Amino acid sequence: MRDAAAPSGASEHRPVGSIGREPLPGILYAMRSLLPLVGAAAVAYGVLCVWVFSTQRQQIYFPTPASEAPAAQAIWLESQGERIKVWVVPRPGSRALLYFGGNAEDVAGSVERFADAFPDRSLYFVNYRGYGGSSGRPSEAGLVADALAVFDHVQREHPEVAVVGRSLGSGVAVQLAAERPVERMVLVTAFDSLANVAREYFRWLPVGLLMRDRYESAPRAPQVSAPVLVVIAGEDEIIPRKRSEALAAAFAPGQARVVVVPSVGHNTLDLSPRYLESVAAFLAESPAAAHAQAGTK
Repeated sequence: MRDAAAPSGASEHRPVGSIGREPLPGILYAMRSLLPLVGAAAVAYGVLCVWVFSTQRQQIYFPTPASEAPAAQAIWLESQGERIKVWVVPRPGSRALLYFGGNAEDVAGSVERFADAFPDRSLYFVNYRGYGGSSGRPSEAGLVADALAVFDHVQREHPEVAVVGRSLGSGVAVQLAAERPVERMVLVTAFDSLANVAREYFRWLPVGLLMRDRYESAPRAPQVSAPVLVVIAGEDEIIPRKRSEALAAAFAPGQARVVVVPSVGHNTLDLSPRYLESVAAFLAESPAAAHAQAGTK
């Protein structure tokens, strides 16, 4: 039996649920076309992460060559099989100051300024491993080990040892002060965590997973018992001010004092007399006075 023909003019019936399906093949085609681009982007992102992880120490440390410091004499100390060069300005008395510089700083350049600013202390300027004639390659663990070795050597001759750490050196100084009886500590253009600083610049990278040398100063701050001075460059273009303030806040209440030097940047802080004047005044105070004035700006 033949089916009856549909009446003339009758509308064609669509299968249930078929409404709106015609564009799908086009969408699927477009998505399939994008898949190679998405895959290529993912591969490129992964390659970038691997590159950052494998070259990170080259992005953190910029070793300086050996140089001269006419106003100081050089001594050599052993640390984990490396020879560490330390510039020394010897002075009589029980007080000394250790200086840890920035990631691209030749500490010999600070010898004369510090010698004038701190005439009552013996001065020790540490060339990190790989810097300024010291052997080895820099790493967080290595720099901290060297700092401990230098401190132990200095303390045998000088019972009162103050520490100044600038930029990267602040991360070294905090870890040293958390493990040794530092008299007092000055942190210059400092940060709470190098990983946090990196996050400010690379928000699209998983910095927390990639960084090996993190210099987590804030978590170590409660272990420091010495009075602390935090010096902030008012126009610091490298270390965001909130990172320095976060570090200051990590110390016990009343332990850290903050001084903001206006109109200078990260690398031009030395141009302001207020920088070393503030440090000298802090180092000259009695411990009781240092704690009493902590927290002022």
